[in-house]
Amino acid sequence: MPATPAWPPKSAPRLFVPPVLGPGAQRQIEGNQAHYLARVMRVAPGDTVILCDDATGEWAARVAEVGKRVVVLEVAEQLRAREAVPDLWLCPALIRKDRFDLVLEKATELGAARIQPVITRRCVADKLNLERARTITIEAAEQCARTALPDLAEPARLESLIGNWPGDRILFFADEAGGAPAAEAFAAARGPAAILTGPEGGFDETERARIRALAAARPVSLGPRILRAETAAIAALALWMGSAGDW
Repeated sequence: MPATPAWPPKSAPRLFVPPVLGPGAQRQIEGNQAHYLARVMRVAPGDTVILCDDATGEWAARVAEVGKRVVVLEVAEQLRAREAVPDLWLCPALIRKDRFDLVLEKATELGAARIQPVITRRCVADKLNLERARTITIEAAEQCARTALPDLAEPARLESLIGNWPGDRILFFADEAGGAPAAEAFAAARGPAAILTGPEGGFDETERARIRALAAARPVSLGPRILRAETAAIAALALWMGSAGDW
């Protein structure tokens, strides 16, 4: 006797949708998401789609109707509650758009609770399209089966960020001038934390002195090699998750 197929299938498409979901709810999917379901994934009535609402968690839904511009879904049952992620902020300096896109994507996959872009004196970029950036984080969350989207903040100037830093949150400062080995510092830390990484040209001396003067700052080293800005952000986040996060 053949085994009963698992439901919902693991290969089902996954989407984030507003607002809050519940059993029996119906959702009309439009725009790019409808195109993805109908034209890319070629869903048909009866197929399964996994929905997340960034509030209650993950739900299985069945396709009720597929139109030219709209796909109608009926929510069937909850699969997982919204996950709890470690209280870690990633504060990467803005860099070139394509490279910062990578930081947004990987920070989401690795489990950052908040992404706080930072503008420093040597940044080659000083603006961020938040709508586009949010789309990148949503698509990354869909791909990696994350049920909680990272909080994405507007870029803040370094002076403002430091001046308003919450005293109960450790700020690990990836300082190219050196500091405690990052793995040791991360493993020993307790409570809310954040990681600050610099732009392509690094922090200047005035910025470095201002950061080090912050009581909550902990300068750390990411090793003997000079890392690209995006590599430093991703490597530091991965190391923290492996030492003190949810890995």
